[in-house]
Amino acid sequence: MNWNLLVTKSARKELARLPNRDQQRIEAALDEIAANPFSGDIKRLQPDGWRRRVGNYRIFYDLYVDELRIVVTAIKRRTSITY
Repeated sequence: MNWNLLVTKSARKELARLPNRDQQRIEAALDEIAANPFSGDIKRLQPDGWRRRVGNYRIFYDLYVDELRIVVTAIKRRTSITY
Protein backbone atom coordinates (compact mmCIF):
# COMPACT_ATOMS: atom_id res chain seq x y z
CA MET A 1 0.00 0.00 0.00
CA ASN A 2 1.70 3.18 -1.19
CA TRP A 3 0.73 6.51 0.25
CA ASN A 4 0.30 9.66 -1.81
CA LEU A 5 3.25 11.92 -0.90
CA LEU A 6 2.87 15.67 -1.41
CA VAL A 7 5.76 18.04 -0.73
CA THR A 8 4.82 21.67 -0.18
CA LYS A 9 6.49 24.40 -2.21
CA SER A 10 8.35 25.74 0.83
CA ALA A 11 9.66 22.26 1.70
CA ARG A 12 10.87 21.80 -1.90
CA LYS A 13 12.72 25.12 -1.68
CA GLU A 14 14.35 24.07 1.60
CA LEU A 15 15.41 20.77 0.03
CA ALA A 16 16.87 22.52 -3.03
CA ARG A 17 19.11 24.68 -0.81
CA LEU A 18 20.81 21.66 0.80
CA PRO A 19 24.09 20.09 -0.35
CA ASN A 20 23.66 17.30 -2.92
CA ARG A 21 24.66 14.52 -0.51
CA ASP A 22 22.07 15.61 2.03
CA GLN A 23 19.43 16.03 -0.69
CA GLN A 24 19.95 12.43 -1.75
CA ARG A 25 19.63 11.16 1.83
CA ILE A 26 16.43 13.14 2.38
CA GLU A 27 14.95 12.06 -0.96
CA ALA A 28 15.62 8.43 0.01
CA ALA A 29 13.90 9.05 3.34
CA LEU A 30 10.93 10.60 1.51
CA ASP A 31 10.65 7.44 -0.60
CA GLU A 32 10.65 5.36 2.60
CA ILE A 33 7.99 7.62 4.11
CA ALA A 34 5.82 7.13 1.02
CA ALA A 35 6.11 3.36 1.44
CA ASN A 36 5.53 3.38 5.21
CA PRO A 37 5.16 6.69 7.10
CA PHE A 38 5.47 4.90 10.46
CA SER A 39 8.98 3.47 9.90
CA GLY A 40 12.32 5.00 10.76
CA ASP A 41 13.18 7.40 13.56
CA ILE A 42 9.83 9.19 13.84
CA LYS A 43 8.00 11.03 16.58
CA ARG A 44 4.42 12.22 16.78
CA LEU A 45 4.22 15.97 17.35
CA GLN A 46 0.50 16.76 17.11
CA PRO A 47 -2.65 14.83 16.26
CA ASP A 48 -1.66 14.94 12.56
CA GLY A 49 1.97 16.10 12.80
CA TRP A 50 5.01 13.86 12.63
CA ARG A 51 8.78 14.33 12.54
CA ARG A 52 11.40 12.02 11.02
CA ARG A 53 15.12 12.34 11.72
CA VAL A 54 17.58 12.09 8.84
CA GLY A 55 21.05 12.84 10.20
CA ASN A 56 21.14 16.52 11.18
CA TYR A 57 17.90 17.21 9.32
CA ARG A 58 14.25 16.80 10.25
CA ILE A 59 11.35 16.12 7.92
CA PHE A 60 8.05 17.43 9.26
CA TYR A 61 4.88 15.96 7.79
CA ASP A 62 1.16 15.57 8.35
CA LEU A 63 -0.68 12.28 7.90
CA TYR A 64 -4.19 11.89 6.58
CA VAL A 65 -4.79 8.19 7.18
CA ASP A 66 -8.31 8.04 5.73
CA GLU A 67 -7.02 9.46 2.40
CA LEU A 68 -3.61 7.66 2.50
CA ARG A 69 -2.00 11.07 2.03
CA ILE A 70 1.22 12.49 3.46
CA VAL A 71 1.96 16.22 3.25
CA VAL A 72 5.58 17.20 3.90
CA THR A 73 5.40 20.66 5.43
CA ALA A 74 9.06 21.41 6.18
CA ILE A 75 12.62 20.13 5.99
CA LYS A 76 14.84 21.79 8.58
CA ARG A 77 18.41 21.41 9.75
CA ARG A 78 18.53 20.52 13.42
CA THR A 79 20.22 23.20 15.49
CA SER A 80 19.74 24.41 19.03
CA ILE A 81 16.99 26.79 17.84
CA THR A 82 15.14 24.54 15.36
CA TYR A 83 12.54 23.46 17.89
